[in-house]
Order: sequence, then C-alpha cells, then structure tokens
Amino acid sequence: MKSKFYVVFALVMVAVLLAACGGGAAANKLEAIKKNGKVVIGTSADYPPFEFVDANGNFDGFDVALMNKLGEEMGVTVEIQDMPFDSLIAAVQEGKIDLAIAAFNYNEERDKTVDFSDPYYYAEDGFVAAEGFAGEFTKPEDAANYKLGVQTGSTADGWVTENLLDTGLIAEANLFRYERIDQAGLDVKSGRIDLLMTDYVPALALAQNLGGLKVIYHAELSTGPVNIILPEGEKELQAELNTIIKKLQDSGFIDEIAAKYIGQ
Repeated sequence: MKSKFYVVFALVMVAVLLAACGGGAAANKLEAIKKNGKVVIGTSADYPPFEFVDANGNFDGFDVALMNKLGEEMGVTVEIQDMPFDSLIAAVQEGKIDLAIAAFNYNEERDKTVDFSDPYYYAEDGFVAAEGFAGEFTKPEDAANYKLGVQTGSTADGWVTENLLDTGLIAEANLFRYERIDQAGLDVKSGRIDLLMTDYVPALALAQNLGGLKVIYHAELSTGPVNIILPEGEKELQAELNTIIKKLQDSGFIDEIAAKYIGQ
C-alpha cells in the first residue's frame, strides 16, 4: 500500500510542478501583456485632439486611435485608464499601467526613470491668450511679463521653470501650474491668468473648443518628438512598439489619423 501511495504522491507532485512551470511569471513585460491578452494604457484625456472624452463618454483622439491600433497589432485588447498627466510616469514605474500615451515628449529627466518608444509624431509649443489680448509678445521670453499657466509635469512646465523661473525672469507668484489643461484654458478666458503655454495643436483645439481664446505664438521650444512611455529596461516591449510604429508610418496609418484629428 505504501509503495502505491508514494507512486501516486509522486505523480501528483510532478503534475503540480508542471502546472506551476506552465503558469509561471512572465519573463518580461511584453510576454506578460501577450499572456494576459490585454495592454493597459494610461492617458490624460483632457488634451484634444490627442486624447479626450467625446459627447458619448468614449475616449477619442489621435493617441486613442493609435492605442487601439497598437493593441490590434499586438493581438491584445486595450484598456485605457484616465489619470492626471503628472501621475502617468509614476503609474508606469509602479506597474499600475503597461504604457503611457499622452503626447509625451522626450527629455533627459524622464529618461532617468522610464524608457521611450521611437517618435510617432513631432510637435511645437504654443502660447494661448484671451481673444482681446493686446500685450507685447514677440519672443517666448516675453511670457515672463504676464501671469502664465502650464500643466504640471509637462515639458512646457520644464521649459518655463528652466528658462523663466530659475533665471529670475518670472516671479514665482506669476507662474500657475494646473493638473488639467482645460482648467488652465478657462482661467485664461476668465482673466485669472494671462497666458497658457502648451503644445501647439492642443492649444489650437483649446481655443476652438472654449471660444474667446487665440494662439499668439508657436515654435519648437520644449517639444519635438512625441513618444510612448514604457517601463525602464523592457527592451522586448520597446522593440515591439518600434516595429509597430514603423509599420504604421510606412502604411500611412499615422498620416491618416493625423489628418483626421490634427488636420495634417
């Protein structure tokens, strides 16, 4: 009886070990995404035409169309999580989301904690003012003469901090940081602040959507290449994203959604 018991016990243990091996942890983030059949992507859906919530309560925009196509190319479903812009990088680091897509520009500070895909779009900066604004503004440094708003954690925030605040051109009391870009636009419209610095295309969209606003200046200052953010060191996932981005560029898909949402 004992010998039979030990044989059965051994077979059970082998089965358990095999099951454990088959259900073990994924070797990397890409493998985990494929295994789960889902990619969780974070965004800040207050940034039309890149990401916003439409009249039916659905996520829409240039980046959203790209997210959905990425999922299709990866063979997984897409789950979009809306969160404040300045919490997205931490969410990637902590594993709360797999990727972040929110018109992110590359900069060295961000690159210390996360990795970037190849660029999928190129952007400029814009300054938004009320329709009746008649102040002097011929160069970006002129923004230091006004009450200026930026989105917390954005590259515009970084540019203003480095070029206007740290140099003493703008008083700290005249720099206003916002969690959401639409609230900053409303404050420009109401006169609480004079100017808002943000990406040029969203600046145009904000002026159109809120009314009573205009873009008074645009140039490449803090912006440039727009990339997807992924966890640091996930080379397999980075390579997969870069392959898909190139495929979508070569096929004309990115040009197609840019024409639809951005008008380019």
